Amino acid sequence: MAVAAHQGAPHKESPQNASGRVSGGKIRKRPQLSEEVAAHLRHAIMTAEIRPGEFVRMDDMAVRLGVSVTPVREALLTLRGEGMVNLAPHRGYIVADLSRTDVEDLFWLQSEIAVRVALRTAEAITGEQIGELEWCNRKLAVAVRAGDGPEVADAEFEFHRIHNLIADSGKLSWFLLSATRYTPTQLYATDPEWGEVAVDSHAKLITAYRNGDREQVIEQTRRQFTDGAARLTKHLESTGIWD
Repeated sequence: MAVAAHQGAPHKESPQNASGRVSGGKIRKRPQLSEEVAAHLRHAIMTAEIRPGEFVRMDDMAVRLGVSVTPVREALLTLRGEGMVNLAPHRGYIVADLSRTDVEDLFWLQSEIAVRVALRTAEAITGEQIGELEWCNRKLAVAVRAGDGPEVADAEFEFHRIHNLIADSGKLSWFLLSATRYTPTQLYATDPEWGEVAVDSHAKLITAYRNGDREQVIEQTRRQFTDGAARLTKHLESTGIWD
């Protein structure tokens, strides 16, 4: 399962103040800041850090993230449109239910799109591009062994960025971007077992590209999403939200 399995995925940074300044001294415009707040809330909801039925208090969340209320409000409007929160009149926003079926469906959709992208990559990939993917996977393996979560996320992102650019399927990449927004990337990036599976799956996928083995391309692509769904389901079970 790809941490950032789409073309042009944004790196997530924590908002630092109401002016839109984030780590590294970069200035973010308000729409980008609200997207980062939405990404933070998606991760919190998908990992049950904020549980179904709980209220998201705009003022409290703004203080917690070090931003003004405006980007939090904009983020919650976005999440309401995605069905992740509901508006309780005169009370605020409440986290919507998240079922096992929801998790299964999210990863099924990602897998189906990713397989189509991978098959297009298989038709177009060159020896030089295979080398690029191998380099990215070596970088990922080093990060996994070091237990460096941020570097794991970056290496995984770079692998799939290059991979999906080869497919030259802009619309499919956009749909995959939309689906992978619900993937709690840091949950995976800090899981060494997930990292080992990702490195192994990437290696076998690269071998399949080199050998022109379409069946293995499909199998290894689906493997990542099946594994991702199982790990997230296990995590959510441990939180007791389905008890």
